[in-house]
Amino acid sequence: MDNARTTAAKLLMRMESSGSYSNILLDSAFSDSDLNERDKAFAAALFYGVIERKLTLDYIIEKNSSLPFSKLDINAVVVLRMGIYQILYMPSVPESAAVNESVKLCKRLKLFHAVGFVNGLLRGFIRGGKRLELDGLSDEERLSVEFSCPRWLTDKWTSEYGVESARKILEASIGAPPIYARVNTLKATEEEVVKALKKDGVKAEIFPKLAGCIRLEKTGDIEKTSAFKDGLFHIQDVSSQLCCLTLRPIVNETVLDICAAPGGKSFTMAELMGNNGRVISMDLYEQRVKLIEAGAERLGLRIIEPRVNNAVSYNDELPTADRVLCDVPCSCLGTIRRKPEIKYKEEDFSELPRLQRAILEIAARYVKIGGTLVYSTCTLSKAENEGVAEEFARTHGGFSPIVQTISYAQAPNDSMRTFFPEKDGGDGFFTAAFRRVR
Repeated sequence: MDNARTTAAKLLMRMESSGSYSNILLDSAFSDSDLNERDKAFAAALFYGVIERKLTLDYIIEKNSSLPFSKLDINAVVVLRMGIYQILYMPSVPESAAVNESVKLCKRLKLFHAVGFVNGLLRGFIRGGKRLELDGLSDEERLSVEFSCPRWLTDKWTSEYGVESARKILEASIGAPPIYARVNTLKATEEEVVKALKKDGVKAEIFPKLAGCIRLEKTGDIEKTSAFKDGLFHIQDVSSQLCCLTLRPIVNETVLDICAAPGGKSFTMAELMGNNGRVISMDLYEQRVKLIEAGAERLGLRIIEPRVNNAVSYNDELPTADRVLCDVPCSCLGTIRRKPEIKYKEEDFSELPRLQRAILEIAARYVKIGGTLVYSTCTLSKAENEGVAEEFARTHGGFSPIVQTISYAQAPNDSMRTFFPEKDGGDGFFTAAFRRVR
């Protein structure tokens, strides 16, 4: 596992100095790596786990360090985070191995000055009972440390959803995220896809709550499986699938997917339409549009028309549509368990609602009278969700909020729906549905 730990450490150090997303860094590293599948799995678990638990790990380091945290070498801190994470959260790693490998890692990374410090702190932490000391902290501070979530976000969710719901959201934000796929019902049944994936070593099962959805484990390099190459499915979170079902496109309609890349929702909608009609699938960047084009070709979805388009400018070359999906850029706070670094980005999200309103304003102009408009995000933020949807309803008398029923347990019969990870199984997600009445 030496190379796996070294790979994880170098990636974590790069995360400290760059604004890259974890999945992009990891995919790039693995594509150039000679690690075997077992080592890749270990490196990925350690890499994502340390990012996910960073505030908790730093709190432990600070409590067990004789030096102020601010004075510590950040690369030594990365090694300490990895060591503590293995001790607390990776039961397959013996405590002695976690310590010894951390010391070896210091030497491999030429952090010779930190060898004694790292060794002493880790051994002292184990001798002290591996305790997470939370005494004396306020409720808000405890939530922040326990779930490794910055105060700005714990305070936001507590104020918007209440303490109990905030704790559930935070609990669901920790741990390996579930992986879902949408079956290409034009080519295969759920049972056939599950069987095909199992032949390639992927653990797959039908997701009983939602027709056409399967849940995956031990996916490995899933793009190399025969089922993927044959276009029998595409990876798509269950909440994203529910968004498509909320829009409810049918055969021979014209559908606009305003911010579509990488194309998962367009693919599901084309399949729901039986590959008959038009799905104009758009994104601002040509490279991302090419992803849509490649996915549609693999799945055999001939009704998808990929286009480069700027969502904040009206395009008179686009047709009016029966249904328009406006899935806007957002803070992505519903996907933290997939990209845990999001919660540490102290960006000011206050300008996002303005952009979202601008995109929704333009999207509404493409809807036919009698047509349907769905506004959606993958965030849990009332300013970006209910705030934008309610303001649109107030200022656009030609659009009426409507209830688009979906066959899914506990889905509320409301024009606006928030899907929570701990309750609904998928990512945090929001949809608001409208009908153009004039």
